[in-house]
Amino acid sequence: MARTPWIENHRSAWRVRALCVGEDPELFFPLVETDAATARARAVCRRCPVLVPCRDWAVRHGEADGVWGDTTASQRRAIRGALLTGRPSGTA
Repeated sequence: MARTPWIENHRSAWRVRALCVGEDPELFFPLVETDAATARARAVCRRCPVLVPCRDWAVRHGEADGVWGDTTASQRRAIRGALLTGRPSGTA
C-alpha cells in the first residue's frame, strides 16, 4: 500500500485543513509578486485555520515562491534573515 508521508507526519498534518486546498494554484503562485497579484491569495490565507503552521513551515523550509501563510517570498526572506541575525523582522 502506498503511503503519503506528509499526511502521516503530525507536523505536516495541517496541510489537509488548509483553505487553499482545492483553490487554483496559480492564485498562490503569481508570475510577479505585487500587492495586487497576491491580494486574493492572502485573503484566503487570512481566513485559514492553519495560517501560522503554514507560514512557519514555509519559513523553515526556505520556500522561495508563492504565498504561504499570508506571506510572500520576500516577506519570508526578511523573516529568515531576522531569525538568523537575531533581529526582529522589519528592522534594519
